[in-house]
Amino acid sequence: MNRIASILAALLALFLLASSTLFIVDQRQFAVVYALGEIKEVLTEPGLKFKLPPPFQNVVFLDRRVQTLDSPESRPIFTAEKKSLVIDWLVKWRVAEPRQFIRNNGVDMRTIESRLSPIVQAALNEEITKRTVRGVLATEREKVMQDVGKRLQEEAKSFGIEIVDVRIKRVDFSVNITESVYRRMESERKRVANELRSTGSADSEKIRADADRQREVIVAEAYRDAQKVKGEGDAKASALYAESFGRDPQFAQFYRSLEAYRSSFRNKSDVMVVDPGSEFFKAMRGNSMPSAPAAPRK
Repeated sequence: MNRIASILAALLALFLLASSTLFIVDQRQFAVVYALGEIKEVLTEPGLKFKLPPPFQNVVFLDRRVQTLDSPESRPIFTAEKKSLVIDWLVKWRVAEPRQFIRNNGVDMRTIESRLSPIVQAALNEEITKRTVRGVLATEREKVMQDVGKRLQEEAKSFGIEIVDVRIKRVDFSVNITESVYRRMESERKRVANELRSTGSADSEKIRADADRQREVIVAEAYRDAQKVKGEGDAKASALYAESFGRDPQFAQFYRSLEAYRSSFRNKSDVMVVDPGSEFFKAMRGNSMPSAPAAPRK
């Protein structure tokens, strides 16, 4: 039993020794090997690695992925026009030189972020103060980010890091002038709206006047054509009447009498006081009735 226990203890000791000398480097990490407090080696290739057991050698891992640093607080920055802007930014960075990084910042990522934030803010302040509000918001926004990135590249070398990108997330006016800006924008929108309404009213009146003019022209032309057609019809009717009445004058006189009766007695309630023996009732008395045409002789 003692021999088995000794073998198990020896195996356990060998396992612990092996586990303290072997380690795995992930592809997302740097492995920094320390020998008695000094950096012995920096391993960048992933895989199974070997080191001496503690306390002779220790290993520390650093994240080699791209890190994001957001602006810790929004401070107002004055432009060239002395306008106060509040800018939110972010910086993408990663560890480039593990030895330099550890010497300056240790192995805690929060240390480098606390030291890098004021440097980014100072570079951004210097670039914003050179430009107008319009430039920061639109025309020179990309140039601001590029210039800040170039300035940070030099500063980043001393920290052992690489600046991947610099971005401005949000640009806004400070609280004390936001209301005045909104009021100015509102008045400008109202001015534009009133101008559009005036233009629309003028166009409406112009269209209405043109439509009225066209209507008058169309009605006048239609009335002219109607009168022309009516005149032609009356002329043809008169010609036909004249031709017909010329053949039989007695019938023509009788027809005119009937037309006169029709015009005089349009309503049942019409009352006329006329001598029955007058010429007006001659046709009713049968004195002017046209004689029947004679039968043709055989």
